Amino acid sequence: MFRSALGKTLGFVGYTIQYGCVAHCAFEYIGEFVACSGPSMEPTITSHDVVFSERLSRHLCRIENGDIVIAKSPFDPHMNICKRVIGLEGDKVCTSGPSDVFKTHQYVPKGHVWLEGDNLRNSTDSRSYGPVPYALIRGRVCLKLWPLHHVGALNQSPTGRVVRRSD
Repeated sequence: MFRSALGKTLGFVGYTIQYGCVAHCAFEYIGEFVACSGPSMEPTITSHDVVFSERLSRHLCRIENGDIVIAKSPFDPHMNICKRVIGLEGDKVCTSGPSDVFKTHQYVPKGHVWLEGDNLRNSTDSRSYGPVPYALIRGRVCLKLWPLHHVGALNQSPTGRVVRRSD
């Protein structure tokens, strides 16, 4: 009887470890569901919206201008940020705010991206902390899942600040 109970327990532990490994690989390499908070991406994404962030684009270096990404915060590695890619390495981006009289520009260095929130007046982004290393990107947001009446793909920038490549 003890042997039977021990066998069942070890079998359960084995299946739990297997499913845990499968879940870990799915969340690490395929994608994850993210509940967003904060006003920086309004009106595209508002607080309490749920989005799906896929990881394959990041691993395949397929992040493009205009994509919305989830990245580790350059200030706090325990916090994730949700921002739009405005410029990739080598791009010249406007670093001024929308109300600045004099416009300043900067080139995005190799291995970095320029991230900005869609709500320019209420976003802490690359205009504050500079270019973000590509390695801090966790995934590309491809779908809004909640609220249900706004389910769909996310791709258009309401600000028009996305740098278009001429090559």
